[in-house]
Amino acid sequence: MLPHSLRSARAAGPWRPLAAWPALWGAAAESGHRGFDPRSGVPRSGPRGAVPLRPPGGSCSSPAACPAELCRAMAEPRPGLPLRFQRRFLAARPLRSLPWPELEQSLRTAPDSALLADILHKTILHPLCVKYPPSAKYRRCFLTELIKKLESTAAEPLDELYETLADVLKEEEESTHCYKNYLLVLLLIVNSQSLACADGSLPPCVPQPSGDCVSLCESTALISGGTTGLLTWEAALHLAQWALQNPSLFRGRTVLELGSGIGFTGIAICKSCQPRTFIFSDCHPRVLRQLGENLQLNGLTPEGVTCSIQTESQGQELEGQNCQTPKVVVAELDWGSVTEKQLLALRADIVIAADVVYDPEIILALIGMLQKLSTSRADRKAPEVFIASTIRNPDTYQLFQAELDKAGIRWQVIPAHSSCYFLYDEQPDVTILQLFI
Repeated sequence: MLPHSLRSARAAGPWRPLAAWPALWGAAAESGHRGFDPRSGVPRSGPRGAVPLRPPGGSCSSPAACPAELCRAMAEPRPGLPLRFQRRFLAARPLRSLPWPELEQSLRTAPDSALLADILHKTILHPLCVKYPPSAKYRRCFLTELIKKLESTAAEPLDELYETLADVLKEEEESTHCYKNYLLVLLLIVNSQSLACADGSLPPCVPQPSGDCVSLCESTALISGGTTGLLTWEAALHLAQWALQNPSLFRGRTVLELGSGIGFTGIAICKSCQPRTFIFSDCHPRVLRQLGENLQLNGLTPEGVTCSIQTESQGQELEGQNCQTPKVVVAELDWGSVTEKQLLALRADIVIAADVVYDPEIILALIGMLQKLSTSRADRKAPEVFIASTIRNPDTYQLFQAELDKAGIRWQVIPAHSSCYFLYDEQPDVTILQLFI
């Protein structure tokens, strides 16, 4: 029996189904854009053979008859309200970023507990949340807010909502870790020629759910165990989105990630961009341990969690083994002590990093390692390097650019979308630099 404060009268009659999806979303499905499954809330896979395309400027002179106008309209699609709750909730974004005003408006227009039931099943009761839940506090606050919205309208009572809150209240005290689940999206064009506008211009990228996700166990504290590396930072989300927009850059290549943290960017690339080998690296023991657990969580088995960079002969031995695609390696990498020979053994074609330019004290070590990378290939060809940074302190970032100039490392800013699919509540100032080492 539920306590009196959590009981409600059983609603009379069956729940009414969720209203039809927006016409545009339906039209997109008819045109081959597969979207989300409206029953399960799980993203459907996008069409095969799609190719990435950067969004051009301009608009079609014949919008009514132009197939590309559909893609432009879908450049920032608005799926059903429960799905917008789902994306934010599963990633445990701040509750203020969830579309509460739209929910209030929907309930005022047509009070319907079926809408709240749909949101409940796409969030708290979604299989991903059941298996890898956000913190109990986050779920309690979410359910409490959902109940407030229900009780502020004339919608029929929903026992399941109160019962779910009662179950969460029974859980043990807060853990120092929680889970976040990021639904992956590829920005694709199905057929750029057939979607060309009458005036010859091409449409922008269309977000396509990839049908996959990245699940992570993260720290609930900004600093834990003397490190900030146990949670996902904004630049990692931006870098992952940029990688998903440019999969050909990573396909069939060996990728070295510096400062991998708990693994979001690398796991997203492994799942979506088909690298030949992905080398995760960090230097903090607790971060490396959590990284290994998150890789296992996402079905990636490292070939060996190393205490130091393997030798070239060891790398050649691993190369000959029959292993998963992509091959995944975890390496303990200290920027200050790593040698050119050790870096050569990794044979990286491309090097990426996110949120590694945050402390003036580590900038010189980072640049010193980049200089070693410049000679870390047997054919003397340096790898391509891309570094994403959240500019929290402009002075620190300018110091990094100045030290790059002193070291003779040329750089250029990579154009990227101003908004990040994985961030809903805020869009921090993130810049991606390509370095020529």
